[in-house]
Order: sequence, then C-alpha cells, then structure tokens
Amino acid sequence: MPPPVYLDYNGTTPLDSRVIAAMMPYLSVEFGNPSSAHWYGIKPKQALIKARGQVADLIGCRPDEIIFTSGGTESNNHAIKGIALSRRDRGNHIITSRIEHPAVLEVCRSLENSGFQITRISPDRYGRIDVDEIERVIRPETILITIMHANNEVGTIQPVFEIARLARKKGIAMHSDAAQSIGKIPVRVDDLGVDLLSIAGHKFYAPKGIGALYIRSGVSLSRLIHGAGQEGGKRAGTENVLEIVGLGEAAAIASRDLEENARQMRSMRDLLLSCLRRRLPEIRVNGNLECCLPNTLHVSFPGVEPGPLLERIGLDVAASPGAACHSDSASISHVLAAMRIPPDLARCSVRFSTGRMTTKEDILKASEIIADAVMQTPHAPSAGRH
Repeated sequence: MPPPVYLDYNGTTPLDSRVIAAMMPYLSVEFGNPSSAHWYGIKPKQALIKARGQVADLIGCRPDEIIFTSGGTESNNHAIKGIALSRRDRGNHIITSRIEHPAVLEVCRSLENSGFQITRISPDRYGRIDVDEIERVIRPETILITIMHANNEVGTIQPVFEIARLARKKGIAMHSDAAQSIGKIPVRVDDLGVDLLSIAGHKFYAPKGIGALYIRSGVSLSRLIHGAGQEGGKRAGTENVLEIVGLGEAAAIASRDLEENARQMRSMRDLLLSCLRRRLPEIRVNGNLECCLPNTLHVSFPGVEPGPLLERIGLDVAASPGAACHSDSASISHVLAAMRIPPDLARCSVRFSTGRMTTKEDILKASEIIADAVMQTPHAPSAGRH
C-alpha cells in the first residue's frame, strides 16, 4: 500500500536528504564536545560556527546574534520571559494577539499569573492584526509586543514591520514567532525591524528538537537556563551539534531555493483549491489567500465534522483539523474563534499545507479522495446556512 499523500507540512516536515547527509558524520566519528580544547572538539566547534553563520545568512543578521535552542517553543519562552524579567523595572505590560501559537499564549498566561498585565488583540475576519489597534493599547508601562509573523492555522501574514516600527518609536521590544514563515516567504530581521525572532527547525526540513533565537545586538534578556557559558553565555548546556548541523544545512537550502520553493508550494495549494471547488462548490476558505503563506489552505466543509472526514481519508491523505500540536482537541480552534468564524463552520474546518516535495500527482489524487469523502460523510442539518 502506498503511503498517504502528505498535506500537513505546517505540522512538521520530513528531513531533506541533504540535511541527513550533512548530519551523518556527527552521528559517528565527530562525537566530540565543541567546548573541548583537544582534537576531538575541533570539528564540532567548526560545525557550530558554520551552522550559526548559515542561520544568520537566512535571516540577515550577524552570527553572534543567533543562539541555538531546542525549538520554537523554547525560543518563544526565552524571548518573552527574558524581556519580561529583564525589563520588569520599566513596566509590566505585554501586548500579543489572540491567534498566537500556544508557545506564546501559554507563556503570557504564566507571566500574567506572576503579576504581568497582558493585552490580547483580536484579528479581523481574515486573521490579520490591526496596527492601529496595537497603537491604541500601548501604555507607558508596555515593555514587549509579541506578534507572530504568519499564523500556523490559516496562514495569514501579519504586518510585523509596521508593528515593529511603532514599537521602536515607543522604546518597546518587538518579538515575532517566525516558525511558520521561515523557508516559505522572505524573513529578514532588518526588513521586519524585530528585536527578537523565533525559529523552529522541523518546520523547514531540519530535525525536530532544534531551533534558534535571534537577539538583536544590544537587547538584553534574562537567562532561562543556567549553567556553563555556552551560546555566548545566553543559553547553558552542551550544544546539540548533530541537530545544529542539520538546522544550518536546512537554513542554507531554504535561503538558496526560497523563491522556487514558494512558487511550487503556491502552485500546488492553488491546484488543490481549484480541484476541491470543482467538486465541492460550497467549500469556504478561512483567511485571505492574497496575504497568506504560499503553502497553506484552511477550509471549511459546511456540515462535515473534520474527525469522521479525516478518519475516512486517513489511509490516503494526511491533513490536520487545525494545528497539529492540539489536533486531538474537540473544541473550536482559538484562531477561528478569534476570527469570529461561525461555530458551525469552525467545527467543519481542515487545514491542508503543501511542501516542496508535493507533486501535481499528489494533489490530483488527494483532491479526489477528499471530495469523495466529503460527499460520503453524513452532513449535519445546519450545513450550508452561512
């Protein structure tokens, strides 16, 4: 039996074969500790330097502005808590949005329990944050704005540059979670104007369990992990050389092939939507494809519960009812709720996300399977009311 067509690249990506090849020596002969002064530490140390440069090149910063982390969640925690604790003498107010990843929302909730004040901005019906609304809620005690670069569920790209420009004028630190945008659209820290940027390797064909945090030179953060002086004294612990090498190689590939990969992913996404609309004219797109990641298609099938639908197609097509990290939840996505999508449509939503390995044959096959399954799945009585 052939494997299912994979349409959940926003959930995670397979490792690129070139990434695997780059990592192989660090599984065997190059096992040394990069902090060791002897011969066995030389190659691992050089590998760290190279990978740091590759990640820096991808986002347009200096290598010493990159620290390696265990992934996007740690990067978000370090950025938000680090600013909150280091600037507590200046204020205790943080601005974020209602559609952030839980790795931001839960951090803010934790800080709220520690006496910080959090303002959560709602998006418009397309999932986009209004810069004017951000400006209206800024206070003298505001110390941080954290807004994702692109939403992981509906793919909406946020006006990060405009928000960061506002933050800079007010002397407020600006952080953006770029886990979903890296490798799909240009992500350059000077173009965005951010002070901090979170990166997750497994979203762009690097391993799981590795990420990075960009910290603009001059921005001071409190430490989250205490110990020895690795990562310029900002993040203690022996570096995960194997996966850092993979992250660096993935960053180099993403930088070199960005435009070509974006065109290919967009083409496959648009083909999928076209094929589905031909068979299922009632399908509704959530978000705005004109201001969206090129690979993301979030749709509602009126009256069709996503659980039975995904179960029906599961052996042939891999997709997600929303965000893979909480896809076992029966509740309506917090993103769709914030966008004010009607509940009966929000409950009928599925996220499809293409990748650079997605082919036309994959899409044609998947669209037929999905359309057949939608037509065969029992519809709720309220289907099509909106």
